[in-house]
Amino acid sequence: MGAADLDAMAGLLGDPRVMEFYPAPKTRDEAAAWIAWNQRNYAEHGYGLWIIETHGGAFVGDCGLTWQDVDGVLRLEVGYHVGTEFLRRGLATEAAGACRDLARDELGAAELVAIIDPANTASRRVAEKIGLRELGTTGWRTVLGTTFG
Repeated sequence: MGAADLDAMAGLLGDPRVMEFYPAPKTRDEAAAWIAWNQRNYAEHGYGLWIIETHGGAFVGDCGLTWQDVDGVLRLEVGYHVGTEFLRRGLATEAAGACRDLARDELGAAELVAIIDPANTASRRVAEKIGLRELGTTGWRTVLGTTFG
């Protein structure tokens, strides 16, 4: 994900349907900050959220691995956003599954979580399809996860 992806990311993160379970859709400046945050993650950890594209090169969304503070503990999270025109095609599940495999097989992670609004049943289904199970709650969010090994 880089500066050239700003238009696509601003459209994705600015879409009220995509951002339904966030406090608000993101502005273009916030989308630019999202890209910069991911670039910092790449520099520090070697990974972050990446652009999802179809084999034909159409922009689908983003998916990847980021470190999140969950009740004072840093935990590796798989996150994903898919544009509304690509919903219900299994693309988020495919991308999240590849990220799970990367975390387990290449990074040697001990655990992987997803932090999801309890009302976001579609996102929860994706997490469950890649093997994550409910671990509890943090604030208003549900934490799903799995351990490796």
